Amino acid sequence: MKKVVVGMSGGVDSSVAAYLLKEQGYDVIGVTMQIWQDEDNVVVEENGGCCGLSAVEDARRVANQLGIPYYVMNFKNEFKEKVMDYFVAEYLKGKTPNPCIACNRYVKWESLLKRSLDIGADYIATGHYARIGQLPNGRFAIKNSVTAAKDQTYALYNLTQDQLAHTLMPVGEYEKDHIRKIAQEIGLMVANKPDSQEICFVPDDDYAGFIERETNIKSMPGNFINSKGEVLGKHKGIVHYTVGQRKRLGIALGHPVFVTKICPETNEVVLGENEDVFTQKLYANNLNFMSVEKLEGPMRVKAKIRYGHAGGACTINLVDDDTVECIFDEKQRAITPGQAVVFYDGDYVLGGGTIL
Repeated sequence: MKKVVVGMSGGVDSSVAAYLLKEQGYDVIGVTMQIWQDEDNVVVEENGGCCGLSAVEDARRVANQLGIPYYVMNFKNEFKEKVMDYFVAEYLKGKTPNPCIACNRYVKWESLLKRSLDIGADYIATGHYARIGQLPNGRFAIKNSVTAAKDQTYALYNLTQDQLAHTLMPVGEYEKDHIRKIAQEIGLMVANKPDSQEICFVPDDDYAGFIERETNIKSMPGNFINSKGEVLGKHKGIVHYTVGQRKRLGIALGHPVFVTKICPETNEVVLGENEDVFTQKLYANNLNFMSVEKLEGPMRVKAKIRYGHAGGACTINLVDDDTVECIFDEKQRAITPGQAVVFYDGDYVLGGGTIL
């Protein structure tokens, strides 16, 4: 019997993933990753999400209901270094990071997989809405889930071949409503638990406040400028802004304006019109190719530039070993440095990288 460690967040998706794998005959072990830092217990409890103590209690109850062993594993150091510190560093560079992608790659997979293999497991599993397929060329690749509405492949583009070979994603074969129905039918107490939405370690969405607390560095005010370099007013610090932003700018010019660029070297935020936020070309590095070992020549693909992006047709081509050029057929709104661009070849993730 193959042994699988299921990362259980206390939510309905990972809970049903554990149930499905047990039904398929796997020897299932439930694990919650302790990633919250040394905070007051009440604060952590209120934060909830996949970081909160409530996640442990919910996951433990589900494991008891399913009759599977359950453990809490400490990944505080890995999460602090690979996710929180990265998040802060990127914002200070004027970029907009994606901490969930970093967490998936370096904590949920790299760290959890290593520890799981060390205790004799054959696989790890999660409740992500995605599938894994092995292609004719022998490589493993993430495949779109059956439900476009909940598809989570974008956040998984940088997993390695070894990680994919040791991963199961049973939820990717189901619609969300079906997953909740299964949970209700087997009496799981988390059947109607709402999905967590916010970044787990910034539950109030105040990124700037979090960064100031982490670094003890106050955001330095600077100038809003236009594309000609003319000063329009004062901003309260670059960590408060992201490309494409219109609301909460703190400046009134008599008509809507948008952030078109952030310049950390001069501590300036460039504002422009809505049309200035649309561009046709991007470059990305920190590449990870999944369905192919390396990109050979120009290729037509669909690319997503953020989690909720529908994707756009484009042509990609390598500039060098770790930089790709992506030219869209039509201009895309708010291509944002620091975010991931993920390339799709049909239903499969070809690969992706970090937008420059």
